[in-house]
Amino acid sequence: MSTRPRTVAPVVEITGATVRFGAETALDGVDFRLLPGEVHSLMGENGAGKSTLIRALTGAIRLDAGDIRVGGQPVRFTSPASSLAAGISAVYQEIDLLPNLTVGENILLGREPRRFGAIHWRALHARAGEILADLGVPVDPRSVLGSHSLAVQQLVAIARAISVDARVLILDEPTSSLDLDEVAELFRVMRDLTARGVAILFVSHFLDQVYEICDRITVLRGGRFIGEYVPSELLRIDLVEKMLGRSSREMEVPERVDVAPEAPSVLSARDVSSAPGLVAADLSLAEGEVVGLAGLLGSGRTELARVVTGIDRPDAGELRVAGDRVEFATPRRAIARGIVYSSENRRTEGIIGDLSVMENITLALQAERGILHRLSRARRRELAHSWIEALDIRPADPDRPAWTLSGGNQQKVLLARLLALSPRVLALDEPTRGIDVGAKVEIQRLVAELADNGLSVLFISAELEEVLRVSQRVAVLRGGRVVENLPAEALTVDSLMALVARPEDAP
Repeated sequence: MSTRPRTVAPVVEITGATVRFGAETALDGVDFRLLPGEVHSLMGENGAGKSTLIRALTGAIRLDAGDIRVGGQPVRFTSPASSLAAGISAVYQEIDLLPNLTVGENILLGREPRRFGAIHWRALHARAGEILADLGVPVDPRSVLGSHSLAVQQLVAIARAISVDARVLILDEPTSSLDLDEVAELFRVMRDLTARGVAILFVSHFLDQVYEICDRITVLRGGRFIGEYVPSELLRIDLVEKMLGRSSREMEVPERVDVAPEAPSVLSARDVSSAPGLVAADLSLAEGEVVGLAGLLGSGRTELARVVTGIDRPDAGELRVAGDRVEFATPRRAIARGIVYSSENRRTEGIIGDLSVMENITLALQAERGILHRLSRARRRELAHSWIEALDIRPADPDRPAWTLSGGNQQKVLLARLLALSPRVLALDEPTRGIDVGAKVEIQRLVAELADNGLSVLFISAELEEVLRVSQRVAVLRGGRVVENLPAEALTVDSLMALVARPEDAP
């Protein structure tokens, strides 16, 4: 139940929402309401029905059953344009803007003011500047969008969304790539909007952020409505259990046994530099060890992972594999030595959405074998089925297009592709970004199991609690350098945060 007065009428109310895709029921009689001037979180596992509900609310799909009311009036959204006309705007995790255009052009794209039949550029940038100033976002509307940080682009996307007099703003995973200061700025803008009566539907897998910014929470599970709650009246562990339908004990990651100090290094880097983000960094990784790379955005953690896995070439320094000095001219050379990398950008450097699950899983293995030694279809299907079963990829359909899977299952498909290469070292860059807590725990458990079987893992995550949960040792990066190497058991989230955020010139 809500803490708001019951006399406040919902700006959006959905009753009995049902959506079917063939034999699969994505939404099953779901109720949902959104009040003016509130931030309302929609929570659930990947595949719980969150995206389907948002797609119905934005007119991307139609309900098979159920009703939608906006401002108390029944509506039937036949297209995204009809939803937008009703005052519902959405900003998605993957920002759908044009980086080669100016900020102002992006904000008013398709709605440019015109004079004598041509775009009135002065009026366009003046209007865009007013919208940005109204949000308290100090950005020059004439500047090229691509020259700005991801956080600024996110705010520009919000400016575009509300520039059509939106009554409802849907934010789908808006903080997945933002640092703490950027999240704080986003929350400031959100609070300003709700103070004006805008209702915000906020989707995030970061529980801390949900409890900080949201007035109410609606939980979905398996396409069904589980309940509506006030954050102050719901413990976080209870929220997780409602989302997953199982107890917290079932979600524990097994404790890891520390690697012996004298264990030989499988992979090491010494004084490795790569402009502009990496400066004389050192790293070592023993067999069966999980080393977490912790640092703020821009600290060099991704740059280090990309260099040691052959994605990028170092400008200076030395790499060794099992004691042998190596130079990786291409990622294929690194793969040949058993070293693979999973990118933080799952969409553009990972999953190929239009290919099937089977094709995605066997893609790297086929590339390694070469075009003259093609895997038979029977062998590819056998491999796909084995990895689908081993990683519990759902649905267990090797012919399903990968884009139709939830984020967590797409991440499992990507892991299956890399594990099919039988690697010795696996670098995971933000492997749990944008996926639900249940899938996150499954991947954390998988990392532990792989390490127990001798695989060495580099683990990068912006969530420090996750870094400590998974790793045996943590390498802290600041300003492109590894400044600390400490056992995970000697750290807490607070002490690790202090190390990560310490000024570069501090002792």
